[in-house]
Amino acid sequence: MNAQRIGILGSTGSIGTQTLNVVDQHPREFLIKVLTAHSSLDLLKTQIEKYKPEAVCLVDEAKADELKKHVKGSIHVLSGYSGLDEAARWESVDTVITAVVGNIGLKPTLEAIKAKKKIGLANKETLVSGGPVVMEAAKKYGAEIVPIDSEHSAIFQCLKGENVKEIEKIILTCSGGPFRGKKLHELEGVTKEQALNHPTWKMGGKITIDSATLMNKGFEVNEAMWLYDVTADKIEAVIHPQSIIHSMVEFVDGSIIAQLGTHDMRIPIQYALTHPKRIPLNVPKFDFVHAKQFTFEKPDMETFECLKMGIEAARMRGTVCCVLNASNDTAVEAFLKNEIEFLDIQHTIREVMNAHKNVHHPTLEDVLSADKWARKETKEILMQKTDLRKNKV
Repeated sequence: MNAQRIGILGSTGSIGTQTLNVVDQHPREFLIKVLTAHSSLDLLKTQIEKYKPEAVCLVDEAKADELKKHVKGSIHVLSGYSGLDEAARWESVDTVITAVVGNIGLKPTLEAIKAKKKIGLANKETLVSGGPVVMEAAKKYGAEIVPIDSEHSAIFQCLKGENVKEIEKIILTCSGGPFRGKKLHELEGVTKEQALNHPTWKMGGKITIDSATLMNKGFEVNEAMWLYDVTADKIEAVIHPQSIIHSMVEFVDGSIIAQLGTHDMRIPIQYALTHPKRIPLNVPKFDFVHAKQFTFEKPDMETFECLKMGIEAARMRGTVCCVLNASNDTAVEAFLKNEIEFLDIQHTIREVMNAHKNVHHPTLEDVLSADKWARKETKEILMQKTDLRKNKV
């Protein structure tokens, strides 16, 4: 059997490096053909030396020019967003892992779909922003999309052999993040370091902040709606601090199927690559006796309004989902730069969503236009908030 040929969009990030760890465990099963990064030149150079791909891409064009001086042999060095698109449709690749962060994942995912690649989807924003466009394209070109997100991998596994029309409810579990149990007034003035201190998962900065605000769960409601062709009303989020049950599906007969195990992202990554086959993976084994108990709580959507807005957007559908993502992306970036307060994230997103005129059945152009508008609107609102604070001081 020939090795599966893989392209990783975002190979230097958390999901990308863990994907390479899975590849390292099965060198006969997988072959790396394409690697891309935004600007992490040194790590990408190390990966190139080890995996010897056919093509690499750095979105940062200046660093791509620098990389060309160091790369020897026949490796193609691509650059910019156009290079990322070309990497996504690289001819010799069978499976594309989309592990880039943010809405920049939308266009290369569509390119991979058009090239009829198998997609290992780790980029939430792709379906949040462009769900209807992406799923329509996947159906048109016959491209398979397998989710890598731990929650969506869980649902994907729970639904194997089942009829989606018999779903009563999809139950997304959530650790609750570092501020579980806190009330709104207790979140005033929390620091970036506190928000990045996730109790369970080790992830990149942006995703970790989304977990702290519970926006990640709002995004997952939107993803589930498109991945499994269900309405938002059939999707529920519950807090499960132990992060052992990764998600569940309840069926019309009252049966509930859950997927659970060690909280290690390499498990859903490998399943996305090998599905429907399972192969051994060297990860810590789950111990039921040590786990002792599973507990569940109702999320506080008044304190964590990002989850509430995510559900609202899913119910409305259309470009408002893209606006939710773009505004969040912009606000989280500002928070990570220490430019705004933690609660400014959700307050600003609410203002932007309220100001948006929703297009219910968007084209790709509608999605891209909404994205551009929301980022500009968010920056203007954040600037006003910053100016007000300066005047008060």
